[in-house]
Amino acid sequence: MDGLILICVIMSLFLLTIGLKSFYHYAVNKQELKEHLQEEVFTNRFHIKKRKSSRERLLEKTFYYADDFSVIGNRINFFSEAEDVGRWLMQANYPYGLTVDRFQGLKIFLFLVGFVFGFFLIIMHFPFSQILIILLPLFGYFSVIFWLKNKAQKRQDELGLVLPDFMDTVSVTLQAGVGLDQALWDIVPYFDGPVGEEFSRFIHEIEIGVPREKAYRRLLDRNDNEAFQALIKSLIQGSRLGVPVATTFKIQANEIRSMKKEKIKEQAAKASPKITLITTFIVMPTVMLLIGGLVVLNMFAGDNNPFNMFK
Repeated sequence: MDGLILICVIMSLFLLTIGLKSFYHYAVNKQELKEHLQEEVFTNRFHIKKRKSSRERLLEKTFYYADDFSVIGNRINFFSEAEDVGRWLMQANYPYGLTVDRFQGLKIFLFLVGFVFGFFLIIMHFPFSQILIILLPLFGYFSVIFWLKNKAQKRQDELGLVLPDFMDTVSVTLQAGVGLDQALWDIVPYFDGPVGEEFSRFIHEIEIGVPREKAYRRLLDRNDNEAFQALIKSLIQGSRLGVPVATTFKIQANEIRSMKKEKIKEQAAKASPKITLITTFIVMPTVMLLIGGLVVLNMFAGDNNPFNMFK
């Protein structure tokens, strides 16, 4: 009987040991999985796969065919030098996965599409088809250039628009005693768009061992927004001189808002001559024609008609 009790106690201790060991492994694996998911979600938060629209599918198929003309596009590079295209793509954050070669092929592909479409218009005897067969290929060639430049400019404008709020949030977090990297790690997920994308990339470059100043330089290379450039240059200068980062963010946020106010005032000042120009050349002639027409109508149709003198 005593032997049976001893065996039961030993088995219980053995099973308890196995259970504790299994629970320990479970806790460790759970923590690792949690950290892995957190990292993956943070890393790929801007690359979440969504259901592609018909427009996106059409664009992807167009880009696929454009690859066949990339060699020709690199040779015919009017208003689209490879260096300029690379800068536009970088500032636009490589929309639809475009590369320099694919973009160069895309403009040639659209040029040919415009030519083929114009040729069919000539066959169908469409009005002005002789002019359209020249204009449509040119439109296809230059439209993609203007589209990319406009997309890059819009992204840079959006970057400057959200930047002051982002800087205020970071400044408050830094004043609470949090380090810059941790503050960015905590705040960036709450900011969508260019600001979140750029600083997310900056954080991961720091994590993989890129020197901080070099990571700052890459931010400057990727963006030409005036306010963003001023912020990054201030951070570089502050890191060299030992200025507190929280102070830098706070001062730059106020300066950016002041710059935006001055820019709005400047745009308002430029709008006044344009309004005067429209009033002078459009509104005034219209009013004068209206008044003159009424005078002439009154002269020939009213009681003071000069033809009544000959009656």
